[in-house]
Amino acid sequence: MSEELFIETDERSEYDLLFTEGDEGKRIDAAIAERLPQISRSRAQYLIEEGFITLNGGASTPLKSRRIKPGDVVHITDPVSVALRAEPEDIALTVVYEDDDLMVIEKPKGLVVHPAPGNETGTLVNALLYRAREDNRKPPLTDGADQHSLRPGIVHRIDKNTSGLLVTAKTAFAHVELARQFSEHSIEREYAAIAVGRFKDDEGVINVPTGRDPADRKKQRALDVRRDGSLAAIHAADGELPHGFRRAVTRWRVEELIGDYALLALRLETGRTHQIRVHLAHIGRPVLGDDLYGPARMVESNRRKGESQYLHARTLGFAHPRTGEYMEFTSLLPEHFEKKLETLRKAVRA
Repeated sequence: MSEELFIETDERSEYDLLFTEGDEGKRIDAAIAERLPQISRSRAQYLIEEGFITLNGGASTPLKSRRIKPGDVVHITDPVSVALRAEPEDIALTVVYEDDDLMVIEKPKGLVVHPAPGNETGTLVNALLYRAREDNRKPPLTDGADQHSLRPGIVHRIDKNTSGLLVTAKTAFAHVELARQFSEHSIEREYAAIAVGRFKDDEGVINVPTGRDPADRKKQRALDVRRDGSLAAIHAADGELPHGFRRAVTRWRVEELIGDYALLALRLETGRTHQIRVHLAHIGRPVLGDDLYGPARMVESNRRKGESQYLHARTLGFAHPRTGEYMEFTSLLPEHFEKKLETLRKAVRA
């Protein structure tokens, strides 16, 4: 039993569309789908939300409900997807809880959640396919929002170098119900992180929208008032986010100050890609070891020492999809995380 997965690559198809009087009043997603049959309306909506579509050379106008005006020029960047076949692989998993509908696992640092170019094997998806085969059941094929990804049982993700708790669905019913809770932000999620820098306050909230970085599609970025003044002004004026950005809220609390570092507890009100890493970098307190959002000197130091980010998904709580019972799981900090904390404490005491 294997499954074909459609994964976005770094390749892009580019389109420029000039709209005329005959297109006036059409929603932008519908107008794009009408002109480009290879892009469905739902695909266009996904590309708008992810910041792959710009209007009239810029991103100054929210596009989600924008209607076409004569003379509008729309630029579309459509990531090319490739088919990867995921085969079952006997990969050991640390299972915290399992029943007929779902499984909660403790993902180690370094385990990729689903296959992608460069990580075609040895992923969590491969392990889930193997367990499904051993149980003589077919895993649910969970369509992604972009209609181009089939990821058996995957409801949410944590980054390759983030460790901690993750829930997967074993049935289509469980997937739908768990996905709804994630969409409604009713899932309880707390992370532990070692942040670089000193904190004056004991706790705080980072309420800053995030979206794809147009300069590097592998990265996300925070909506920056200094760099995106006009966008921020639009957001403040009408409450609608610029296209490509989504509401993102992270609550943080200092658990321990260790010299120029801090052990933080972080709770997610939303669950955007790389949210904690982007938010902490935005306030100048990046996650220790983050080689994507940390300063260049830290990235180089990481490479010399062979280190990666210290971020751990510590608490996960949700309503069971079938019974409605609230379930909460807690994970201890992994050994590499504890060792790093002790190293930092010793340095302060020296």
